[in-house]
Amino acid sequence: MDLDFDQLKELIKLVGKSQLTEFKLEGQQLKLYLSKAAEPAAEAKQQPQAQAASQAAPPEKAVPSTVESPKEAEANFVGPNQEVIVAPMVGTFYRAPSPDAAPFIDVGSIVEVGTTVCIIEAMKLMNEIESEVRGRVVKILAENGQAVEYGQPLFILEKV
Repeated sequence: MDLDFDQLKELIKLVGKSQLTEFKLEGQQLKLYLSKAAEPAAEAKQQPQAQAASQAAPPEKAVPSTVESPKEAEANFVGPNQEVIVAPMVGTFYRAPSPDAAPFIDVGSIVEVGTTVCIIEAMKLMNEIESEVRGRVVKILAENGQAVEYGQPLFILEKV
């Protein structure tokens, strides 16, 4: 089974919107594993196990921390009339098409569905990320040139 890049992006979106917390797909030439962060209640139940595992594991195999960065925590406090645009993949975040060009959007910009909001470079490919909602940019949560993870909040929009 071979997936092209567009099919892979669509699969990531579908898993992201679903109730699944993990997804695994294996073929002869492909191994894909997607995982989402658990709900807060589930994390609370899993933390004692994670702490025990990290104490038992050697330092190089310690369990990663689930502490959010300030910007991720800030994105969790979105208002009822706001939407978050998240990174659909792992890569490097860029606000503009080139270093000397103007950013795609700024705070206060009105974004339409399909508007390019940023670029994420992944494996030497420049992927234009488009908005799936209409709104006004309230906050930009990622820094230009910053490495971003799948599902990481990038922008907060206020619906208009």
